Amino acid sequence: MPDNLLKNKANFGTMPVFLTAISTILGAILFLRFGWAVGNVGFIGVIGIIILGHLITIPTAMAVAEIATNQKVLGGGAYYIISRSFGLNIGAAIGITLYLSQAISVAFYVIAFAEAFDPAIQWLADNYGLLIYDKRAISIPTMTILAGLFLYRGANMGMKALYVVVATLGLSLIMFFIGSPDNAPTEMVLDATVENPKSFFYVFTIVFPAFTGLAAGLGLSGDLRNPRKSIPRGTIWATVGGLLIYIWAAYKFTISASPEDLASDQLIMRKIAIWGPIIPIGLAAASLSSALGSIMVAPRTLQAIGLDDIFPQKGLNKWLKSESKKNNEPINASVISIAIAFVFVFIGDVDFVAQIISMFFMVTYGAICIISFLEHFAADPSYRPTFRSKWYLSLMGAVLSVWIMFQMNMTYAILSLMIMGGIYYGINVTTKENRGLAKLFRGVVFQLSRHLQIFAQRAEKGDRELSWRPFAICISQDSFKRRSAFDLLRWISYKYGFGTYIHFLEGFLNEETNEESKQVMNKLINLASGSKNRVYLDTIISPSMTSAIAQVMQLSGISGHGYNTILFEFSRTEPKRLNYVIDNYKLLESTHFDVCILNTSYKGFGYQKEIHVWIGANDLENANLMILLAYIIQGHPDWKKGTIKIFAIYPGDQLESQKEKLLALIKSGRLPISPSNIQLINANYANKKQVIMSKSIDADLSILGFNHEEVVEEGVDLFTGFEDMGNILFVSSYKEIKIK
Repeated sequence: MPDNLLKNKANFGTMPVFLTAISTILGAILFLRFGWAVGNVGFIGVIGIIILGHLITIPTAMAVAEIATNQKVLGGGAYYIISRSFGLNIGAAIGITLYLSQAISVAFYVIAFAEAFDPAIQWLADNYGLLIYDKRAISIPTMTILAGLFLYRGANMGMKALYVVVATLGLSLIMFFIGSPDNAPTEMVLDATVENPKSFFYVFTIVFPAFTGLAAGLGLSGDLRNPRKSIPRGTIWATVGGLLIYIWAAYKFTISASPEDLASDQLIMRKIAIWGPIIPIGLAAASLSSALGSIMVAPRTLQAIGLDDIFPQKGLNKWLKSESKKNNEPINASVISIAIAFVFVFIGDVDFVAQIISMFFMVTYGAICIISFLEHFAADPSYRPTFRSKWYLSLMGAVLSVWIMFQMNMTYAILSLMIMGGIYYGINVTTKENRGLAKLFRGVVFQLSRHLQIFAQRAEKGDRELSWRPFAICISQDSFKRRSAFDLLRWISYKYGFGTYIHFLEGFLNEETNEESKQVMNKLINLASGSKNRVYLDTIISPSMTSAIAQVMQLSGISGHGYNTILFEFSRTEPKRLNYVIDNYKLLESTHFDVCILNTSYKGFGYQKEIHVWIGANDLENANLMILLAYIIQGHPDWKKGTIKIFAIYPGDQLESQKEKLLALIKSGRLPISPSNIQLINANYANKKQVIMSKSIDADLSILGFNHEEVVEEGVDLFTGFEDMGNILFVSSYKEIKIK
């Protein structure tokens, strides 16, 4: 992912970040809507709004500080952080909505600036009869002048003006806090509100943009000498400072005016301040500074999106990247941002614009908190921030952001998510880059898997004896000749067990064989990707199959348990391949593994409709495992139409007792096997192999048992002689398994 966002000229320090953020926090909402909020929800309610808002903004500020001290945050601010963590696809979807909220914010603050002229409008009407019915007569020329100055002078003009504006803002707030109106309430009522007040979350929606100043400071990242230092300090200072001032302001409003006055007069601060005219001046200064901050930030976000070549039109990306040669300003991105701002200035409704801004910012803050939360659990060695937030704070910020989105306005929330989803889909079609998200979630899954494995190992103790499930491993050197063993393993491990498939490469470990193993691994992954499977794949290089078996049987399973079952396979046309199992059978037996040997035929697994389980008099320990494996295999979607039939070969005097045992086992084990599918055969009058072939010639899979004595006595012949049958699975259980 290229980092094209580095500016040639970056000369701002921490103070511009703080001033941009604090002037936005203590801006238009504080002057125009905070008194109204106190009147509608009371002191206790507005304190709840402040706390709830900062339960999102403080974790976000800490997350921003953490991310910024781990990586160099270049041009684009919040967009840069999100796109470099979530990848360009998701980062761009969120980044475009973030940009829209920043561009709309310009209009919001210009509209608020026009509201500051209420006293002047009233004075002109009273003294000169000059009536101004529509404040757009002020906001539109203001937007025009602001756009012209910014396009001509750039961010430096905005930053110089910012110092003057913040000084004026500070003076107006001081005069507000030291003021004491004559008609102040005689006592403080904490829950006093107007009649028929607005709902808590509606008021929260209107007020929340006041707490979003940290995003304004983030947007200057490309113009900072040291973003790693300036962003954490500036955003945290502004967020905490804003929190304290808003709590103090809520108290001041409550003790200075009645709820009716607070709700009806949007410039009630004039009547509270020691010198009333300073309030419209402060509002104008705050609105102007916030508008300047937004008009500096929005074009830089859009330029950063263009630098990442997000839009499918290359010409558009190139056009957005271009800068003014005079002052390195993103001139074309500024034109687009100003055009969007003009549209919403024409709308002219402060509350409507505030709702849109709140929704988009809520999405952005939630994304930043999720990044911080996931980074904590991914435990990536490259993630080494010098400032550390707490994972539970980030999680709280993320959850609250999503929850409050739907509480504020469900229609807007759904619409915002649909817009982001549409943008993501469009970008995903043209851009295949998503490494950031994949890397982040891969780290989280790795850590979760690690913890679960350790937990499983510690909790194991004797549980495997009480509740058996297959932890199977298969080793084969014929992976690319036959897929039967892999298919069987994926059926076993689909729902009830764990499976590891290992391809054996004969030879000594060196550079050549190591490279070959990587190529084989890629081929295995490609082959496996075309089927429903949950099998872990690997390769092993060893000088002989004996040494490979010894190594494989000592491997630790990916489930956190060791293995309890090993699977081999051989083709019916190459029975000599089975010698490595016969020769190493003592080794297999000494490790107390259940041993499965798959005899593959030209029929394969047929139509995957019938599984025949053959139980003989020598299968005392094998019977339960054979039945249980049949049931587990049938649980895979490939066998959804399959049935299990059990054939039991016993001497005539044992037939009835064995049938009762089988029926009791199936009933107690709650196995989906019909009693009509159990058939008993008198062994006194039957040749076992002939009976099996006659009954199971059309079976898709037959399961037979064997034991050590039979292997010693018959060798390879035990597993051969079943011509024209489908695949056969031979099973030898180390000890009898309980079916509960």
